[in-house]
Formats: sequence, C-alpha cells, structure tokens
Amino acid sequence: MTTNVLILCSHNSARSVLAEGMLNHLAKQLGKDIRAYSAGSMPSGRINPFALEALRNAGVDISGFRSKSWDEFTGSNSPPLSIVITVCDSAAAEVCPIFTGQTDNPPIKVHWGYPDPSGAEGGDDGKRRAFELTRQAVAYRMLQLLQLPLTSMTRADLTTALQSISKS
Repeated sequence: MTTNVLILCSHNSARSVLAEGMLNHLAKQLGKDIRAYSAGSMPSGRINPFALEALRNAGVDISGFRSKSWDEFTGSNSPPLSIVITVCDSAAAEVCPIFTGQTDNPPIKVHWGYPDPSGAEGGDDGKRRAFELTRQAVAYRMLQLLQLPLTSMTRADLTTALQSISKS
C-alpha cells in the first residue's frame, strides 16, 4: 500500500515544492512505495523559478508541478494521507484542515522547518545558492524518512521517528 505524504507550506511555492520533488525522486530511485504531494494554506498560484531550477539541476522531473491549496486534499476523492509535514513556521502554527474520511486514523503531523530561501540576499546567485542548500537539507531528511520501515511501524514509533528526523 502506498504511503502518501503531504508537505505543507503557506504559499506552496518553494520549500514544500522542493520537498515534494525530492521525496518522489528519491523514493523512485530507491524503489519505495511512497507518494509525496505538496500544498499551501494560502497558495501563491506560482512556483518560485529558483525552486524549479534547483530540482531540475538535481535531475528531478518537474513536469506537472503547480502551486495548490491544501483544500485539494480534504475531499472524499483525495489520497489517504499517512504523514503531513509542515516546512515553514507559519504553516506549522495553522490548524490543518480535516482530511475527509480519516477521522478515525488521521495522518501524523510533524514540523520540519527550513528557512525561506526566497529572501536570500546576493541577487540571483544568492537565491540560487540558498535554494540549492535548502534542496540538499530537504533531501537529507527525505532520505531518513525513506529508510524507515513505514509499513511495520506502530503509529507511536513512526511519530517518534519523524520527530527525531526534525532535529537532524
């Protein structure tokens, strides 16, 4: 059974997109049955071009990427979510929506914060560097997630492991 992971940020334009791209890319490389999605509480409607550039440079297929609302994951036709990861402080402070059909077994929520690379100084070169460093930091945590025996872990053990990754 596929483990579905939703990665949230406020605008779904940078950090959450980097995380979605890296988790799907690495899961495919490692043959893991994990599917990542990203969304925002207040989507900007556009993805930061530096995020797309960092992913493309890492060999990630960026076709189909778009900025979307977390409301897309609350309907009855939405994929059942196992894990929800917030990657910006403002999204972590917000109350997540109710994921329809998952009231008995809601997804585990964890915060893996990253500084916003969009505000990096140094012009375009500074932003490119900031986005690449963020992509690398995201990839490091996603690799740790992919090493977990997700299908055999208890909910409590998975929560503990995800919280531990947040400290890395």
